Amino acid sequence: MLNKTDKGRAELQPGQRTLGQRERAVLLVADGRRATASLQALFDGQGKAIVDRLLAEGYLVDDAPPAPAPPPRKPAADTFSGPPSLASARMFLFDLSERMFAPRDKALAERYRHALREARDVEPMLAVGRDMLADVENLAGAERAQAIRERLAKLLPESVLSGG
Repeated sequence: MLNKTDKGRAELQPGQRTLGQRERAVLLVADGRRATASLQALFDGQGKAIVDRLLAEGYLVDDAPPAPAPPPRKPAADTFSGPPSLASARMFLFDLSERMFAPRDKALAERYRHALREARDVEPMLAVGRDMLADVENLAGAERAQAIRERLAKLLPESVLSGG
């Protein structure tokens, strides 16, 4: 959105005629509400050169709002606080199933929920987790799967990670 500067407003005062008729016409309609493109399209496309000149010479200013900041990047899945534990890792996997699979494939999500309920020991739970991560990689890519893999590793107790 283009707006007049003090210099542009002064040019439109009676007795001030340093610009041509077309330049003054562009200044008249530059009110901060019209799209820049609409001013540039004036005079069979010659408006762009006029607008560029008025901007360069300080008669107009581009008051376009700054581009919005990108939204903050969401974590791969919800974070769980507290010390590493099998319970936290298990809850993480349940949450992953709901977030990644339930909206896309309810049967797959139900299969993972059932498998996690039945996985009462470490190895079966980790096997379900590996299967889920393979499906995440197929659905969302290797980078997303790796981020989830790293988060899961932070939730597991050291004894599980070291094989003890």
